[in-house]
Amino acid sequence: MFSLPSILSLLISIIVFFIAAWYVRRFLDEQGFNNGKKRDILVFLFASLFSWGAGEAVDWSLEKIEGKKLTTTNSVDLRMINQIPK
Repeated sequence: MFSLPSILSLLISIIVFFIAAWYVRRFLDEQGFNNGKKRDILVFLFASLFSWGAGEAVDWSLEKIEGKKLTTTNSVDLRMINQIPK
């Protein structure tokens, strides 16, 4: 089931994104790949993949250390929200 990422996972993902984008740009410069939209899309794609992988690795390691988080299976009924006393 989908769960929100932890703050640590989010921070690591952001850091990894910028580092990966820098390395991919540098690699493409060495290969002689011309600047343009195709190159920008490649940089974004690879940096996003590395960032996502790092975030998943952090979430996986936190789950192994802390144990599995409990998730609720009940959905919020919108009719009950209107009944909250003000």
